[in-house]
Amino acid sequence: MSDKNALEYWKSNIRIVLSLLVVWFFISFGCGILLVDTLDEIRIGGFKLGFWIAQQGAIFVFVILVYVYIYLMDKLDDAYNLNRDEVKTAEPGEEAQ
Repeated sequence: MSDKNALEYWKSNIRIVLSLLVVWFFISFGCGILLVDTLDEIRIGGFKLGFWIAQQGAIFVFVILVYVYIYLMDKLDDAYNLNRDEVKTAEPGEEAQ
């Protein structure tokens, strides 16, 4: 991979990570703390939505975001023709290819 492609790949990777962190922050902090009173007016299964998001929803969203990250990174790797089976890791004392 050329230096230009490596830089573009890294920028795309950072963009994905920051986007997912914004979603996670909004769900965990925004919905779980800041908007909890507004969300508590909605009930799901007898539980207040704000309480549910703070206790369970943020964890579920985090796990979903992990899988979304995997999916997006696989697409990014395909876009830059990176195949994880072809990537050779360096043995101790060798340079990586």
